[in-house]
Amino acid sequence: MPKITKRIVDALKPDLSGEVFAWDSELKGFGVRVMPSGVASYLVKYRTTEGRQRKLAFARVGTVTPDEARGLAKEKLAAAARGEDPSADRNRIRHAPTMAEVCDLYLEDAEGRVKASTLAMDRSRIERHVKPLLGARRVPAITSDDVEKMRRDIEAGRTARPRQGNGGVTTGGAGVAARTVGMLGTIMEFAIRKKFISTNPARGVWRQPDGKQTRFLSPAEIGRFGRAVQEALDDGETRTGIAVLRFLLLSGLRRIEAAALPWQWVDERCSCIRFGDTKGGAQLRAIGPAAFAALPVQNGSPWAFPADRGPGHFIGLPKVLARLCDRANLDGVTVHVLRHTYAATAAEMGYSELVIAGLLGHRVSGVTARYAHMPDPALVAAAKEVSAKIAERFNTPRLMTARQDAEIV
Repeated sequence: MPKITKRIVDALKPDLSGEVFAWDSELKGFGVRVMPSGVASYLVKYRTTEGRQRKLAFARVGTVTPDEARGLAKEKLAAAARGEDPSADRNRIRHAPTMAEVCDLYLEDAEGRVKASTLAMDRSRIERHVKPLLGARRVPAITSDDVEKMRRDIEAGRTARPRQGNGGVTTGGAGVAARTVGMLGTIMEFAIRKKFISTNPARGVWRQPDGKQTRFLSPAEIGRFGRAVQEALDDGETRTGIAVLRFLLLSGLRRIEAAALPWQWVDERCSCIRFGDTKGGAQLRAIGPAAFAALPVQNGSPWAFPADRGPGHFIGLPKVLARLCDRANLDGVTVHVLRHTYAATAAEMGYSELVIAGLLGHRVSGVTARYAHMPDPALVAAAKEVSAKIAERFNTPRLMTARQDAEIV
């Protein structure tokens, strides 16, 4: 047979008695097959390392040109020459689980082994981002290019949608995309262990690095923030939201640690909060008297900062903070900046990085908790001094603590 060209392909006619083949004279193993139905496909014929003959149809005639088909055939035949089996690989992909199925298996396997809060966040990212973008794909067919496209789509907001229950809209963005790619990498490692795939397509995919927080409030800005708080209270701003922000500034806690703080974890007598669960697990966190003074009086709710409506804890801190920052003419301030301000104040006062890490709840051997049931005395003393310094800068003559303000009861 001559070299396969468009003229040769167009001249092939179906035979009702069986398949019709035409083989290329230049590339051994490359050909065209015409089925009795008239459907024509480019294919390759090769032998496996075990000597078995395989035929693999890889493109319909009309979808690619003969020259393009020849290039694809060279790749398939080269793979066979290296000992691979392209036909078996395709069958394996066809019968492999989808990304959605692997995600469900991963969540089932992680139940009870991974922290409940981490698992809930993974489940949210899977349902909101991974399944809509990759869920229908067979896992072995997913490439690094597919993962890269998923990252770009999340950044662009393609998976944005209203949240169910409390909250606004899942908007995506670079940070969400980076964390989703990181989680997908973990799921793909699980798929490797289950022998669904042999390599991790998420490995090496570029993602936005988690930026280190450098913004913090200066002493003057803390004072402006305090004055803005008083003005906002006078104008009817949510008192619970302001109380949470004040407590965050004076304690150095993470947003969720403060907003979802149950009273049963608060131990003012021992100057600590006995967290049952945090980002780093269960732990004691030293808290200064000024921070405790920012807590509202108990009103029957199990939460230190109850929701304005309903039985849950308070939500909506970013919006409250944004309104306060507008009043104080402060730019670039997020809820996490309050935690960073606490750390920066401690550093300004001469405390070591080790002590500051302990105040923030980072795992540091020898300083986070000397005894399982008592906070480290050095951290208690440091928390007292740091919170007092911030309170001194924050408070104005008219600004009362949450417990002094009868209206928050």
